[in-house]
Amino acid sequence: MIKELTKAEEQVMQILWKLDKAFVNDILEKMSEPKPAYNTVSTIIRILEKKGFVDHEAFGKTHRYFPLISKSDYTKTYFRNFLSNYFGNSFQEMVSFFAKEDNMSLSDLEALMNEVGKDLEDDKPENNG
Repeated sequence: MIKELTKAEEQVMQILWKLDKAFVNDILEKMSEPKPAYNTVSTIIRILEKKGFVDHEAFGKTHRYFPLISKSDYTKTYFRNFLSNYFGNSFQEMVSFFAKEDNMSLSDLEALMNEVGKDLEDDKPENNG
């Protein structure tokens, strides 16, 4: 079971997913201003390691970190939880909500439905082969 990330953890993971492997300084360099302290990022990385999101390779006293969970796996889990918590697991309710809120056009709605339909087909066990 993949745990949900805090906002700070997710910010670090987004950078790590882009970089693939990184030292704390590499992550810090990619953060927007005002940048947190080195120790703050280091602490977040260690928490991510305890949660099973990140592992490291040791280079003397310094560590290079890398993700253990892919961005797509986290996104799927997060999205399923979001759909369950806010829309009663109803994709139609969610689409309806965003269509009303964003004044989506019919063509945008059809494109979204087609794209999600393809993704759902790809996730079926018989297609994972």
